[in-house]
Amino acid sequence: MAAALTDTPSALRLTIGVFGRTNSGKSSLINALCGQMVSLVSEEAGTTTDPVAKAIEIYPLGPCTLIDTAGFGDDTKLGKMRMERTREVMEKTDLAILVISAEQPDVAEEKRITEALQEANIPIVAVLNKTDAVQNPQKNLTEIKEQLGLGAIPLSLLQGTGLDALREEMIKKAPESLENPSLTGHLAKEGDKVLLVMPQDRQAPKGRLILPQVQVIRDLLDIGALVTCVTPAQYEKALSISTPDVIITDSQVFPAVYAKKPAESVLTSFSVLLARAKGDIEIYHKGAKAVHSLKPGDKVLIAEACSHQPLDGDIGRIKIPQLLHTKVHPDIEVTVTSGNDFPNDLTPYALVIHCGGCMFGRRQILSRVSRAVRQGVPITNYGIFLAEMAGILDTITL
Repeated sequence: MAAALTDTPSALRLTIGVFGRTNSGKSSLINALCGQMVSLVSEEAGTTTDPVAKAIEIYPLGPCTLIDTAGFGDDTKLGKMRMERTREVMEKTDLAILVISAEQPDVAEEKRITEALQEANIPIVAVLNKTDAVQNPQKNLTEIKEQLGLGAIPLSLLQGTGLDALREEMIKKAPESLENPSLTGHLAKEGDKVLLVMPQDRQAPKGRLILPQVQVIRDLLDIGALVTCVTPAQYEKALSISTPDVIITDSQVFPAVYAKKPAESVLTSFSVLLARAKGDIEIYHKGAKAVHSLKPGDKVLIAEACSHQPLDGDIGRIKIPQLLHTKVHPDIEVTVTSGNDFPNDLTPYALVIHCGGCMFGRRQILSRVSRAVRQGVPITNYGIFLAEMAGILDTITL
């Protein structure tokens, strides 16, 4: 049995989902693209039961994450569960590779998956695999074109043909980065003094910075800004040395940072920057205002993008629930989910509060935002919510 998702798709990577029937050769193709054994290959149907991810560099696309999905076309109970996991992968997929075996009798199953991918506006690269196993692969290629409207690339991993053509087609169809070109470009320019307020408490990994801080620092360095990093305890001293053009803070210390902010300095937070880059800032702003309409007994969903061991003071599991219970109503019911455990049905909830999503790509975050909007459920983001709770949402820069 293949391992579950091993490499978390990074927000800075192009996510490539590999879809196809059970035993169509998806795992073998992943291994060939990576040049190493990533997914278990077996003649036994259904070997890949959970999505398996692998980080890889594909020139000139840059860093990518390849996801080997569980095969479809199995009507058993387990097969239906595998298909559900495969559909979850679609939410994070920027480019799809559809693997079709030349040995299969028809493309009826592929038509359904193609329609689902096209409905989600995901570009598709079709591959006719195992062309060495049939006498006339052109017949298969014609059927794929007629039934799916896709021009497939003939491939034989046994004979070592087709991989170069596949890579060229991947490069051709890959969308431009779904991330905003800059996290901070709307706030800072070359030469601006930017002060980052970064608590280094128990929630921060020992010996390193959390991913949003790293991403923002790199973005500011690319812009050419002058970056100073301090803890909240050093904040006031830093202000006495120089007045920054921009202040970017951890959302958890918004009130304290705002209280001493120079009038000429622009203020925002790491989480707000992620909300702008990955989500829909206007929807988040509206969602944060919905907190004031919560009633006793209402349910609030707190969604974390990554699974982690919660510690004392955890923002999603402790601090936000405390704010809801003390500032809104003690009878608010809070549910916390993490990773891919995001409900399909959000209607039981009066509000969704999502983390910044530093470990997710923009497509996956927007998919969740769209689901909430379709179901009429307000959704906001940690930083936007915390700013509203501090009474400063309408005064900071979004």
